[in-house]
Amino acid sequence: MAKPNTLLTKEHILELAEQFDSIDSNGNGYIEVAELKTALDAVGFKIPQWEVRKMIDDIERTSKEPVGKGKLSFAEFQDLCSKLRSMDVSTTFKKMVNKRENLKTHGGMSEASVEGTTHSIRVEEQAAFSDWINSNLSRDPDLKHILPIDIEGAGLYHSVQDGILLCKTINLACPDTIDERAINKKNLNVYTKRENLTLALNSAESMGCHIVNIEADDLAKGKPHLTLGLLWQIIRIGLFNQITIEQCPGLVLLLGEDEKIEDLLRMAPETILMRWVNYHLAQAGVDRRMTNFTTDIKDSFIYSHLLNQIAPKDSNVDLHALREEDLRRRADKMLGNAGKIKCRAFVTADDVVEGIYKLNLAFVANLFNTHPGLDKPVDRPMEEIAAFEETREEKTYRNWMNSMGVNPYVNYLYGDLTTGVIIFQLYDIIKPGIVNWKKVVKNFHKMRGFMEKVENCNYAVELGRQLNFSLVGIAGQDISDGNPTLTLALVWQLMRAYTLSILTKLARSGNPIVEKEIISWVNKKLSSAGKTSSITSFQDQTISDAAVVIDLIDAIKPGCINYSQTQAAKTTDEKVANAKYAISMARKIGARIYALPEDIVEVKQKMVMTVFACLMARDYIPDMGTVPARNGEEEKSRNGSLDSSSRSEDTDEITTPLGN
Repeated sequence: MAKPNTLLTKEHILELAEQFDSIDSNGNGYIEVAELKTALDAVGFKIPQWEVRKMIDDIERTSKEPVGKGKLSFAEFQDLCSKLRSMDVSTTFKKMVNKRENLKTHGGMSEASVEGTTHSIRVEEQAAFSDWINSNLSRDPDLKHILPIDIEGAGLYHSVQDGILLCKTINLACPDTIDERAINKKNLNVYTKRENLTLALNSAESMGCHIVNIEADDLAKGKPHLTLGLLWQIIRIGLFNQITIEQCPGLVLLLGEDEKIEDLLRMAPETILMRWVNYHLAQAGVDRRMTNFTTDIKDSFIYSHLLNQIAPKDSNVDLHALREEDLRRRADKMLGNAGKIKCRAFVTADDVVEGIYKLNLAFVANLFNTHPGLDKPVDRPMEEIAAFEETREEKTYRNWMNSMGVNPYVNYLYGDLTTGVIIFQLYDIIKPGIVNWKKVVKNFHKMRGFMEKVENCNYAVELGRQLNFSLVGIAGQDISDGNPTLTLALVWQLMRAYTLSILTKLARSGNPIVEKEIISWVNKKLSSAGKTSSITSFQDQTISDAAVVIDLIDAIKPGCINYSQTQAAKTTDEKVANAKYAISMARKIGARIYALPEDIVEVKQKMVMTVFACLMARDYIPDMGTVPARNGEEEKSRNGSLDSSSRSEDTDEITTPLGN
């Protein structure tokens, strides 16, 4: 039996007993260790999730109680609270009670903007992201110098400054995006930290993050609003990666009677998540439905029933939280149930009661990823579902478009391009002013909408011809219908035109750059650096071992390649390993590459061309400075551009009008 501690007064002990009994619903004198955070919250100890997990590990390892592991007696709970009181933890982790107090403002990013511009950040987001990082990366040996992050202070912004944490977070969201061999980890200085941050930014962009007005120097200075915005995009992409038919075939159960799989693919992940919640509410026989991630969830009713429905039968999840009248206490108990199934992430009770959009969206996405509760459909053959899995090529193009900041976000290539609006935005990026926005329909009439979309797509094909695209046999109707082959043909030419337009602008020759000039540049660059490798075309099979790409990177930035890290490339796995290293090193020196390692190994002509073109573009920027603005104009002041953009309340993507 734990020895009572005299640091607690009788009043304290009575309060502890009262709260303990309220959680000990069956009255057996014990609570589940999974409910420890709920119990500590109830008595005023605001301990971050990662620290509570450490406490649980210690309790389960040292417990001498006869009931064994998984249970916590009142004596143990009392002793733990006494120790926390002696450490004054209760004053370190302050209660967040006033929504206004949790908004911090920071001055603008330049002398000009500091005078009249502020950027707001949410303390709740800062705490949630810090806790998520602590929980998921605490065992990484490369992060011992910065973890755990103090969720109450500015620790999060200091932790990103050497770039290692951002690289690790990107790989957590999208595994293998960054080759670990490319990360500078030891004896860091200002220069090597900046390399890590450049690697992180270019890698985040390759997975679909909209990196605009963010530079390595901004992160090196720990600018809060930019750091939080980038982290949210990375975390969001990681959470949403599993909300696909490929990862969860049972998603087809969410379709209505007259809907097809294509309809599901067109839905935003947020919409799919709400359908998923409502599906389980219906399965539970509950009439209420979820329509948003803010007001609908404040009373924990929907969350409680959802958890009760998806939780494994032996997890002891129940609906007892709904007996609590006080919404915050109810949310605490509901989150206690979430903890039982290892899903107490992103939100506190206050975040639920206040209906904070991002954090509740992340909470639901994490629930889906951990316990989807959707059986494989028995009425649809798996071959039919597999036919709709996103290909590598489709994903690359989709990530590229999203990184351009198109609005709306592209979730399904063949569904989201059918209106032509996204295509027009890309045209305007490639060649500013080419789009006559007066001819573009953005809000479609209920009756004439189909024809308006076809007219938009006809105009999109017309603009493609003005840019000398090869569009033989492609009509607006094909794009409007979502024809996969013909849509891909147009999208590839958009990506190619964008890449070459940036290269042409950097070359400052006034003449368009063409593919043969890229090949000539590659060979001259290699030769001048004393390299023996070369290429004859973008289909040259010698490219498959990535050696020529690695040599070219070393020619652009002499000494950056550690050749001892490369492999002999006698097998496919060794070739892939070399290609991963090559792509990460290219991004590390400042090249914006969207291609994947497999594209190099398989010598995919189109993607290989973009790799060499992006490296050529990087060679024109020896100081790794900012490339010309994506709107094609000379880049404005970063801060003026950022401050004049508009943001939606619940996203960090900067949005601009479709036309001027």
